[in-house]
Amino acid sequence: MGAKKKLRKRVKSLKAQLESVIKVKVRDVAAPAAATPDMSAPAVPAAPLVSALAPASFPDLPVIAGVSFAAAAAGVRYQGRMDVTLAHLAPGSVLAGVFTRSATRAASVLDAQAKIGGDGTEGAAILVNSGNANAFTGGAGAESVRQICAALGDRLGLPPARVFTASTGVIGEALPHERITAVLDDLAANLAGDALPDAARAIMTTDTFPKGACATVEIEGASVQIAGIAKGSGMIAPDMATMLSYIFTDAKISRAALQAILSRQTERSFNSITVDSDTSTSDMVLVGATGRAEMEPITDPASDAGMRFAKALGAVMRDLAHQIVRDGEGATKFIEVSVSGARSDADARKVALAIANSPLVKTAVAGEDPNWGRVVMAVGKSGAEADRDRLSIRFGPHLVAEAGQVAADYDEATCATYMKGQELVIAVDLHLGVGTATIWTCDLTHRYIDINADYRS
Repeated sequence: MGAKKKLRKRVKSLKAQLESVIKVKVRDVAAPAAATPDMSAPAVPAAPLVSALAPASFPDLPVIAGVSFAAAAAGVRYQGRMDVTLAHLAPGSVLAGVFTRSATRAASVLDAQAKIGGDGTEGAAILVNSGNANAFTGGAGAESVRQICAALGDRLGLPPARVFTASTGVIGEALPHERITAVLDDLAANLAGDALPDAARAIMTTDTFPKGACATVEIEGASVQIAGIAKGSGMIAPDMATMLSYIFTDAKISRAALQAILSRQTERSFNSITVDSDTSTSDMVLVGATGRAEMEPITDPASDAGMRFAKALGAVMRDLAHQIVRDGEGATKFIEVSVSGARSDADARKVALAIANSPLVKTAVAGEDPNWGRVVMAVGKSGAEADRDRLSIRFGPHLVAEAGQVAADYDEATCATYMKGQELVIAVDLHLGVGTATIWTCDLTHRYIDINADYRS
């Protein structure tokens, strides 16, 4: 017993010495005590790492006649960050929109949905804030929207029914709308036709780069301009849009035709992307047409003019949607999932989404592992009709599986080399019919966890 007591005493002594050393070292490197921060509007956090998939530069967006923009730092969540943007559309403009189908939609989404079908000759305004989603805020959220719409309407001479708001950021915190109304005079005074790039930056949250796209299309001899911006990086899954996007054009088009074209093109762009399978509470796409182009008005989406405009608008929307995927939180790979040979387009979409949303597929891609077995798994769980012994899978140009088994000339090393690229295609042919679908996604890395574990800080 004496020996055991001595041993315990020695261990206790060593432990005390070690703790003493650790405390000294911690004191040696400790930073001076900082002043208590203003938690109502903390300092701007360190800028995120720019996505490896980001475009080389922001595009040179054209000025859209009849619409002007401004951005301001209101301190909605952080001091010193541009976090509110305003778009002011001239009289005669029309608006169309699509909105998230989330059952827990934010106050601004519900308000905009109620207004979007209305017509007005007074013009319109769109005000967007970042840092706070004004979602799950009860009656206070609706009151914040009412206060902002009334105040902005007074400054711009617009009825509240022609003022649209959107909010993005943290859910469940009351929106300090008085900080927004306090900068409305500055916003109105600084409106400019070439300030759309500033607007793109002001609506960012976890985005690592601003997103913009544009197109020019000739319609009946008139040169029609389209320019748009978007934000989105996480909480991205196709159920309308799951992000914010604002697109402007000088096309002369009826509201009904614009709405029909927007709804159709959303399915082929924003509704065909996913980062993490999560649908936000706050998302919308609004398109404003000022009617300033010298052309006959488009009233029929199926007309030649309507189809030409739809193609150009769709290209802008798809570009913005792809940029959102390229800025997926922690993304290092841009992935196109292409499915063909399904019984129907709906079945093809089920398969494509099952692959694109699979954490096992996405982490295999992040690890540059050509693990086609995980693709087989995703097809099987999708709920779509599939026949194992007809299925074929390609990674880019490389056939990896067919007729229910590994391809005869499959080479692991070749496919592993392909997986090192930043732009990847996973193609599945079910060999059952003519249904097709394409979904765009990104890989899943530890950086996604880091960002979302720290999101509210």
